[in-house]
Amino acid sequence: MKKFLNFIKGAYLGIVVLFMYLPIAIMIFMSFTESRSAMRWQGFSFGAYRKLFSAEVGIADPLITTLVVAVVSSLLATLIGTVTAIGLHSMKKRPRSIVESITQLPMVNPDLVTGVSMMLLFAFIGLRPQLGLLRLIIAHVTFNIPYVIFSVMPKLRQSSDTLYEAAMDLGCTPIQALTKVVIPDIMPGIVSGLILAFTLSLDDFTISYFVGGTKTNLSMLLFSKTAKGGVGTEFCALSALMFLIVGILLLIVNIRSIRQEKEAAEQKKKVMRKA
Repeated sequence: MKKFLNFIKGAYLGIVVLFMYLPIAIMIFMSFTESRSAMRWQGFSFGAYRKLFSAEVGIADPLITTLVVAVVSSLLATLIGTVTAIGLHSMKKRPRSIVESITQLPMVNPDLVTGVSMMLLFAFIGLRPQLGLLRLIIAHVTFNIPYVIFSVMPKLRQSSDTLYEAAMDLGCTPIQALTKVVIPDIMPGIVSGLILAFTLSLDDFTISYFVGGTKTNLSMLLFSKTAKGGVGTEFCALSALMFLIVGILLLIVNIRSIRQEKEAAEQKKKVMRKA
């Protein structure tokens, strides 16, 4: 009976993993052929990778826009979200619960509503469609902040408030205690929020479609290509490269996070001994 249950658990896990990664495997497989249709195999070829950044495909400008918006918005959202999370953590329980509930609204709000409301806001304040890059950055920072906050908050709850107080007792200023003790202790949560904000920015289409103005990112380009008759294998090649880069980035970040957690634990022990 126990072997049968273990088999069922293994089979269930295998099916889940298959559904998660089979589409990605097919996409990578189809990137090694050159065809106008992403679902038509025409022999092994690196033509899709060679054709990727040609003027015919037109990926270069949307890719640059996507990366600029993702990097800038994720950094700004991480900075604002981390400071906000630290402020929320220091509040009393009842007002903190109210503010956290309000902060969750952008996460559960449909992207369609957020996109339309941001578009109307930009029209109201006179932010013209010609400033599409600025509009995209502001919109992406807005919807990324809550995700950063709720990535940092669990680490703040795990962290001991006595660390900050001990640092102050040892002669640190509030800023020094924050930057040298609190921030390193919650760094894994900050890094997780940064990665989440970056990937959400890369993935967004609905909000970008409404606020992009004259700027087009990759999701908008893919939408327009699909509406005109489908995408070629060069987009499979681009997606495969992005998947590889993000995978390597996550691996590096996880290794660094493990090291930082060990260093933070050692630093915590040193501070507690001195206190």
